Amino acid sequence: MTTRRDVLQLAPSLALGLQIPLADARVSAARTLLILGGTGFIGPHLTQAAQSTGWQVTHFNRGRSTAGRVAGVETLIGDRAGQLDSLRGRRWDAVIDDTGYIPGQVRRSSELLAPDVGYCLFVSTISVYADLSKPTDESSPTVRLSDPETQDPNQNLYGGRKILCEQAAMTAFRGRGCVVRPGYIVGPLDPTDRFTYWPVRASKGGEMLAPGSPTDPVQVIDVRDLVHWMMRLVDTRATGIYNAISPPRRLTMGALMRACLSASPAARTRVTWVPAGFLARQWKPEELDLPPWLPPTGDIAFAGLIATRRAEQAGLQVRPLAESVRDTLAWFQSLPAERQAQLRAGLDAAKEAATLRQWHEHGKVS
Repeated sequence: MTTRRDVLQLAPSLALGLQIPLADARVSAARTLLILGGTGFIGPHLTQAAQSTGWQVTHFNRGRSTAGRVAGVETLIGDRAGQLDSLRGRRWDAVIDDTGYIPGQVRRSSELLAPDVGYCLFVSTISVYADLSKPTDESSPTVRLSDPETQDPNQNLYGGRKILCEQAAMTAFRGRGCVVRPGYIVGPLDPTDRFTYWPVRASKGGEMLAPGSPTDPVQVIDVRDLVHWMMRLVDTRATGIYNAISPPRRLTMGALMRACLSASPAARTRVTWVPAGFLARQWKPEELDLPPWLPPTGDIAFAGLIATRRAEQAGLQVRPLAESVRDTLAWFQSLPAERQAQLRAGLDAAKEAATLRQWHEHGKVS
């Protein structure tokens, strides 16, 4: 998810449904799963989850990643931009598409696979929702792009294209699939460092800036919880659309800060809360996006309160936040020193210090 400041426009939605097990003649004792991708962040966790329950896994990717070939996994080399030949004439019980971003590419690969694959799970995003200023569930209006080929930066291209990808995949599979819409995916192997920043910063000691207030709601999903639940959906041939994220009001920024401090008690880090209003006066608008936090006001007031009832009914369970924090920090600290020195998200140390200084000098009396 790149942003949650979406444009309020109504788009045709996919038909919603509850979890429905479907009989499929293609499903056999030796279950076979195709993952479009298989490397990256979700892919390795998903592969492990599938293999642990007896699935034979095939990856389809460009083979450029060092993790492109995995022991015990067949890798088919190709490119969604047009090189799909390695998929032709093959059969699988199910496919999970977690790399679909371009509607035309998703349409072509889905139409190629649908006649010979029993089921499809498409991984989308909560960025598809058009209006986060009010309560949102799977039936809420989604982003519409007036021109699917547009490059207009003022439109939510990510969310708008993802909706078209959802529609392309589900149209091709005709009732033999489901759509999963995660929010902020967290945990070991996360290449973005958006969530990782918080436990890493807490491990460094000193005064740490926390945005907003301890009661501000946030929503995340641990990648391990996500993939195990996704495999459950595949096993049961679930249909419909599911928001895959922690239940609303389950987590807060205060809980995240406590978990981060608890993971590194020896650091003796001190948290200072700086209100969203003060930050808005000091920072550019885009700098207020500090995942998983966003100021819970205005057109994003409900961005941290998205409904998850469908997913919960379909078996999604969320582990304690402290476990995600602890494991993410341990993974990050196992990386080479040069990688640890280059956090890809979060507050720059100089900016954090300057903002804290401004808050102490002027904020409390402004």
